[in-house]
Amino acid sequence: MADDLFSLENKVALVTGGNSGLGRDIALAFAQAGALVAIAGRRAERNAHVLASLGPAAAAFELNVADEGSVERALAGTVDQFGRIDILVNNAGIGQRASVMELDRDTWQYVIDTNLTGAFLCTKHAARHMKTQGAGKIINISSIYGVIAPSKGLQVAYTVAKHGVIGLTKVNAVELAPLNIQVNAIVPGWYFTEMTEELRGTAFEQSVVRRTPAGRWGDGRDIIGTCLYLASAASDYVSGAVITVDGGYTASDGLERN
Repeated sequence: MADDLFSLENKVALVTGGNSGLGRDIALAFAQAGALVAIAGRRAERNAHVLASLGPAAAAFELNVADEGSVERALAGTVDQFGRIDILVNNAGIGQRASVMELDRDTWQYVIDTNLTGAFLCTKHAARHMKTQGAGKIINISSIYGVIAPSKGLQVAYTVAKHGVIGLTKVNAVELAPLNIQVNAIVPGWYFTEMTEELRGTAFEQSVVRRTPAGRWGDGRDIIGTCLYLASAASDYVSGAVITVDGGYTASDGLERN
């Protein structure tokens, strides 16, 4: 019975930004758990590479999450191919680093659109399909900078967007709960992915290690269990939750422990 609670057998999942980083790790874990997985991202060659690892039952769609037409096509394509959509993971995102005094409006808007508006649009169209099914799971990937701010500021649009993802999670959890759609957020800490690989071996890497009670950076395996839980029947009474998977980073006051 416990195994059934966590099973994703024949569930249909769409992972945005599923062609790299944590999104790829989540997509592969879902497939290994028995789900039928669609990944969506802007880079067709990366989509194809991950698709080959997911197996013959998977699908890939070119997707710009900031373009509502593109979102509609990806969701409709998933439903056309698999007959339904049970799980949406809003993972697509980009980083940004600039002073509030220097950040230009176009860059601000681009980061907000990709990290926040995209999650709104994907939720909007996925929820419409889930409503007709009578059930669904939406998992939003926020960030530690969705609950705190960088020590030097600077990541203005990214921090605002990731805070917004948590607000989006809560308001949609409340609205969609009567439809048996659960909406939750995951707050990853510092993980080594393509976006952060340049930080490996730097003084900043060591600063994060000292700041993190677990004493290390995360990798894709660390986030998989939480995603599987939130995607499965085991979390049917969980909605509006914000789960940190950060090695204790945001629980600590940040002072040196030595």
